[in-house]
Amino acid sequence: MLRMEEPLAIGIDMGGTTIKTAVVQGNRVLFKAPPIDTRAYATAQEAFVDIGALVAELRRSYPAIQAVGMGIPGFVNPLAGMTHILTNVEGWNNLPIRDMLEEATGLPAAIDNDANCMAYAEWKQGAGRGMDNLVCLTLGTGVGGGIIVDGHMLRGFMGIAGELGQMSIDYRGRRGYYNNAGALEDYIGHNEFTADAVARYAEAGITKTAAECTPLALELAAKAGDAVALACYDDFARKLATCLVTCHYLLNPEAFVIGGGLSKAGDLLFAPLRRYMGEQINERYFSRIKLLPAAFGNEAGLIGAAQQGLNVML
Repeated sequence: MLRMEEPLAIGIDMGGTTIKTAVVQGNRVLFKAPPIDTRAYATAQEAFVDIGALVAELRRSYPAIQAVGMGIPGFVNPLAGMTHILTNVEGWNNLPIRDMLEEATGLPAAIDNDANCMAYAEWKQGAGRGMDNLVCLTLGTGVGGGIIVDGHMLRGFMGIAGELGQMSIDYRGRRGYYNNAGALEDYIGHNEFTADAVARYAEAGITKTAAECTPLALELAAKAGDAVALACYDDFARKLATCLVTCHYLLNPEAFVIGGGLSKAGDLLFAPLRRYMGEQINERYFSRIKLLPAAFGNEAGLIGAAQQGLNVML
């Protein structure tokens, strides 16, 4: 039974592989539509033809839907409704996506960076509920972030604040997509984590393929006592801690909320992360910082996008 006091909205979570769409009420996903293959479209305009048709179908089943929100991977200006750069998707750069979404669906619309959508959901309804100062991260192919300061989402001059994956952990380090040195996601993104694990196994005289060193495979191996996999997770936590310690001194958040696939590793990640952060932050402050797994898992982006769509109507 629907809780009619809460409005319905559509959340869209766009990725480099699929576009996920769902009907959302409050913090609940009521219905997930079959995903759309992002790679099937040469341009955003082509994709919006099918997105519009899907939304029309959902509105026939859920006529109380009031708005739509869309999370997009890359540099997005939610205030202007524009995309700037999408690193993993061709044909979506420098477009008025919010206007295109409204035209395709006939609904009030909002767009935002996908990690900001996750952060918004966790802040308003999830692990960070009731907190005014919060840093949220998603650990996946890249590292996304969303920041809440004094009860407001931090946006910045062009709306792209919170790109924690681009923070440097080594000024002499690997060159990233934007030629920035030592970007965090160039060390702990899924592909980099896997490649480093293959190399670490090779150093130990063990031959493993990339398929045998996915984050999930490493998690299972580490929990079974594999020394190399344990070392991989320990190193991952040390690198992530470097970023979070900097965030602590810059932003002084009450909590760090961590989502994405790697966050599901539990204490395999969180225990060394707490240790490495605790070594670098005064106990007076560190004892009050919360390190929290995200509450909504893979649904956080859908929930946050839908909630931001409804905000347009306020």
